[in-house]
Order: sequence, then C-alpha cells, then structure tokens
Amino acid sequence: MNLIQHYVGGELISGSSNRKGKVFNPALGEQKSEVILANKLDLDKTVSIAKKAFELWSIKPSLQRARVMFKFKELIEKNSKELTELIVSEHGKVYEDAKGSLTRGLEVVEFACGIPQILKGEFSENVGTDVDSWSMRQPLGVVAGITPFNFPAMVPMWMFPIAIACGNTFILKPSEKDPSCSIKLAQLLKQAGLPDGVFNVVNGDKESVDAILENKDIKAVSFVGSTPIAKYIYENAAKNEKRVQALGGAKNHLVVMPDCDIDGAVNGLMGAAYGSAGERCMAQSVAVAVGGIGDELVSRLSKKVEALNVGPGMDKNSEMGPLVTKEHLEKVKGYVDLGVKEGANLIVDGRNIKLQGYENGFFIGGCLFDNVKKDMRIYKEEIFGPVLSVIRVKTFEEATKLINEHEYGNGVSIYTRDGDAGRTFSSKIQVGMVGINVPIPVPMAFHSFGGWKRSLFGDSAMHGIEGVRFYTKLKTITSRWPSGIRSNPEFVMPTMK
Repeated sequence: MNLIQHYVGGELISGSSNRKGKVFNPALGEQKSEVILANKLDLDKTVSIAKKAFELWSIKPSLQRARVMFKFKELIEKNSKELTELIVSEHGKVYEDAKGSLTRGLEVVEFACGIPQILKGEFSENVGTDVDSWSMRQPLGVVAGITPFNFPAMVPMWMFPIAIACGNTFILKPSEKDPSCSIKLAQLLKQAGLPDGVFNVVNGDKESVDAILENKDIKAVSFVGSTPIAKYIYENAAKNEKRVQALGGAKNHLVVMPDCDIDGAVNGLMGAAYGSAGERCMAQSVAVAVGGIGDELVSRLSKKVEALNVGPGMDKNSEMGPLVTKEHLEKVKGYVDLGVKEGANLIVDGRNIKLQGYENGFFIGGCLFDNVKKDMRIYKEEIFGPVLSVIRVKTFEEATKLINEHEYGNGVSIYTRDGDAGRTFSSKIQVGMVGINVPIPVPMAFHSFGGWKRSLFGDSAMHGIEGVRFYTKLKTITSRWPSGIRSNPEFVMPTMK
C-alpha cells in the first residue's frame, strides 16, 4: 500500500502519529493509498521549522522571491501532465477539467511573479516642514492554508504563491482525500530554489486543523470548504488572534431571461452544473427560469443531461467523472431522494447508473429537477453534486428577490440580451461574483475571489490584491532629520506645520 507522508523542512517525514486515512481511486472504488494524519505535536514541530525559515526568507529581496516563482511556474508547465493525472486519480474529475483547474492555479503563480511591483509602497514628501511619510507592506510570519478535496491544485495555489512571494512561510493542510498533488507541488517548489521550511505540507483531519487554529505562532489562516466549517475556522482563528479568510458554501443561481440566447444558456448550465460532477463551490445548481422560458429550458436541458457521457476521468470521451468518495455519493443520492419526497419533479434520474468495468466506482449520473420551490431543502442547501434544480418565477424582479434572500452569496449569472437588465442585475444582486452571459464567473488571478453573506467569513477575499493585503501588514513611517537645533519637548498631539 502506497504511504503518503508529510513534507516538512524540505523532506518527506512520517511524524509521530500512528493514525492513517484512506485515499481512494474514485473511478474504481478501490483504496490506492494511505495517508498519515498528523497530531498536534507534528503540527507544532512544523511551525517551529517554518518560523525559523521565516527569519531568512522574509528579508530576501522581493525580486529574489519572484525569481523562485518564475522557476516554479516553469516547472508546473513541464510537469502539468503528472500533476493532472494525480488530480484525476484521487479526485476523479475528467482530465481536461483537472488540467484547466491546474491552469487557473498557475495564473496565481504568474500574478505572484510580479510581487516586486505589487509590494511598492506610497511616499509623501514634506507632509510637514522637513517631514516625509511613507508606507510599506511587510510579511506576517508563519501562515497556514486549509484546503478542500475538490481542487487539490487550484485552491492551495490561490493561497501559497502570494503568501510566499510576500515573504511569509506557509503550512498547507490539504484534504486527506486527495493529498498527493500537494506533495508534488512542494517538491517542485524545492526544485525551483525555495529554501527548506518555507513551504510545508502537513496531512491530517480535525486534529491538525485545531492545532493550526490554536498555535500562537501561526499568524493567519486561509480556508475553503463548507459553511459550517468556515464559520468554525473563522470563530476559532479570531479567538486565537489570527487573521482569517474562510470561504464557505454556495447555492449559485443562473437566471435565464426570456430574451436570452437559449442555446448559450443551456450549454452554459450543462458545463456549470455537471462539470466536475458538481463538486465546485462555483457550480450553478439552480436555474431560475423567468416568464415563459421554463418549458423550453427544461426540455432542452433534459435531453442533454440524459446524453451526458459519464465515465472515468482518464477516458477522453468522459464528460463527467465519479464523486470523490462512497460517503459523498450516498449523501448526494440522499438529496435526490429528498427532492422527490419534497414534491419536486425529477425529470432526469441518474441514481442507478452502472458502468461496465467500474461497477464499484462512485458514479452518479446527472440529475435534473423541475418545479422546485424555495422552501425545499434541495433548494436551500448545498448538495455539491451533479443535481440541477429549475425554479420558475414570473418576473426579473422576482428572480432578483429570490437570490438576494438566499443565505449564500457566492456566485450568480444571468443570461440575457437586454443590456439594461444585465446592468441592473449586476448592481442590485447581493452576491460576490457575477456573470453576465458567463456561466461560471470566477475572477482572474489579478482580481480577487470571494462571495458574500454566509459564503465568506472574514473581510478579505482570495488572491489578487486582496491576497497581498491579507498576507502582509501595513507599516507607515514618519521621518524628520534634525538640523542640529534642539527644540523643547511638546506635550500636545503633533500636527504638521
């Protein structure tokens, strides 16, 4: 049995814990590896190593840190096939989707390559007589990232390239369901010239998460996952005086207006709802049919959902792979059962799919519900699987109100040919990321990613300038060089004259 270790101080280590987790090949339904689960002692030792590494890394010129990022970018490109196959083997998503997610992570590395320009401060000459003032951004110290199973390359790369480029040292706690990609990224960083101890991978579960939250030497925590855990991370990180950005769950809507390009809307929904088997925080899980467009929308969608090519991720013909674990498969099936019980119309039922040669795989076909109501749990709760709900409303105003009243505010899209409707929607909607005729409105790396309401805890989104601000602290200096004439002490609030 393959054993996945931690990566600490530039080498693979087993640590002191005897606990192990199981890592599966989701397409086959077979265990492929064991992963060592860290305890508090393992985490605390890693923090000590990262804290020591910070002393030298933090004073490296930003240009030297950028050169490591440039080399890392080159190595990701050279090793993209191996990284993509690691993602497919442990997560299950189809090859091209895994490759695309790696590319989106690489874009953050490209952004981090420009860190010397981004870290430039501000300078004001002569704010008072012979007094200058300027600001600078300096690294925090040891920071940590806790990342989910659905994007084992992209989400960690939202965090650590910027954190490291800013001069911090980083501890990554990836999902124990698919940890191998993180280990490979750590090895590539060392190959790129990153000093030992600057980037570390500690595998684990709740025990290691709690150790991260409680360790006083970790200055900031970044998290992506479900809303209950995001809230837990936010509360406990704050209680332990850490900065925190905690991205939670989602229930993303795609509004289909009567005047839209219906083919574009249907194709957009197919990719956004069923890509990555719906295991995306940006998946469009609710189609809001406005006016009389509902019948045509459901008719077109049902044909395409029934024709979805479900199969193993390495099969070039597969459009949708398996879910990540058997437990998650049963959870998603349970939501489909619930939707039927709640009275929604199950137009396409993917629960009983069987694939020859992959009978034990964690597969479910695409599921499509019509006439979903806003009081149903399948509408209110995040399913995180290939289940699309169609909810019908009469007007644009009703669609906007429906979305704004939902507890989640991660991503949303509208398909329309009406510029006024698009502009009004983008202005009035209470959601953090908005698409107009774009099904998955994920911002580029030089913008920032983050939702509203219960989709984000903390006041900072991820990557882009928001990421730089999160991983640095602002220092402002006010300076006067004396002329040699001593003045008397002043006991009033200083003002510039």
